[in-house]
Amino acid sequence: MKNNILGLRTTIYQVTDLEEATRWYSKAFNTEPYFNEAFYVGFDIAGYELGLQPDNTVAAHKNNSVVAYWGVDDIEATYNRFLALGALTEEAPNEVGGGIFVATVRDPWGNFIGLILNPHFDLNKTT
Repeated sequence: MKNNILGLRTTIYQVTDLEEATRWYSKAFNTEPYFNEAFYVGFDIAGYELGLQPDNTVAAHKNNSVVAYWGVDDIEATYNRFLALGALTEEAPNEVGGGIFVATVRDPWGNFIGLILNPHFDLNKTT
């Protein structure tokens, strides 16, 4: 049976201050947005979409029912850079088995950002 799901394409974070969030995410992900409008800001992160949308939800009311994990080569350095930019620790880097390391932080708007170092991940794998 053919799988109709093609994989992750976009992760969207909702923020109360779109301009400040655009600056923060530009620094955190070391890239500038390719699309920047009052209703949406889009970043190309290694072929995946990171989007920002305006929202007035108070950070304390956000939950972590879904966390997108962004692949990194150096989880400690990336985690520490996010903290230096004002992110808060949810889960410090730790090994979850098989040489895979994960960490989770909250951005200044209360969104959860996952970081993962997975030596087994192969984007070209088809099965």
